[in-house]
Amino acid sequence: MDAHERITRNTAEVVTEEEIETLADDPDGKRAYVGYEPSGVLHIGHMLTANKLIDLQEAGFEVTVLLADVHAYLNDKGSFAEIRSTAERMRDQFIAYGLDESNTQFVLGSDFQLDEDYTLDLHALELETTLARAERAMAEIKSGDSVKVSQAVYPLMQALDIPYLGVDLAVGGMEQRKVHMLARDVLPSIDREPPTSLHTPLIADLATGEGKMSSSTGVTISMEDSREAIAEKVNKAYCPPTADPDPTEEGVERENPVLQVFEYHVFPRFETVVVERPEEYGGDLEYAEYDALEADLEAGELHPADAKGALAAYLDRLVAPGREQLAE
Repeated sequence: MDAHERITRNTAEVVTEEEIETLADDPDGKRAYVGYEPSGVLHIGHMLTANKLIDLQEAGFEVTVLLADVHAYLNDKGSFAEIRSTAERMRDQFIAYGLDESNTQFVLGSDFQLDEDYTLDLHALELETTLARAERAMAEIKSGDSVKVSQAVYPLMQALDIPYLGVDLAVGGMEQRKVHMLARDVLPSIDREPPTSLHTPLIADLATGEGKMSSSTGVTISMEDSREAIAEKVNKAYCPPTADPDPTEEGVERENPVLQVFEYHVFPRFETVVVERPEEYGGDLEYAEYDALEADLEAGELHPADAKGALAAYLDRLVAPGREQLAE
């Protein structure tokens, strides 16, 4: 697998393809970053972008993880003291999950976002941005139903973080797309380069296959979950025998979240995936690629219950180091 393929695999979008090709031509020493509001415990959404960071490290990139304590405060996620206390726990969990510690820099937002130069540049961006434009950028990631002034400033800070961290590539889920497009629009106004960005897919709700998985409103999997809890959640997951389920009666589009987690979480981390089955039901199935597993599910060779059992086992293997770190 060449650098370009490793950088772009399992992505929903890159902006722009030409810029990504330039980075892939000489990735050594380039720096990618992703920002997370400190929440204390890594969940499956964090793990998806962390998998991409691992890909980027293997391609030659250095990685910066922004533990965005100021952003979390602006998004009404607790007191500043509470938020700061969770940031260190998240750092240790990312390393336990598989990021290369020697090639990963962890930065607190408050280390630079309260400095005078940053504040003045932020005010300059505020002068260039309408409230409606900032609200659109924040729509996918805000906390609560109404927009506060702090949340209008939030996406401008995300844009400004990119040049202040000195990174070549901004990474995020598709919910971050509007923020990165805002950054491309406004950063040239303060003589900063528009960022190259890479977006990972959104995983559907585990129970219904609708919308996107959420750690606050739906069923999710985190590093706090025991092996039994993971198995119980996965066994209850929506998993029709197809990768393209029919919409609901109300016309809501659905995905197969079990297959999505196999594709974006399991196969990037394991060379082969074994689905264990009794001999009377055909014996074990072994897959080197996701497409083969999907094809067997579609053809009826792989039963959804067996797929769920294998998924729970591999997720437990991914979560176990972080779970042990939390226990310590």
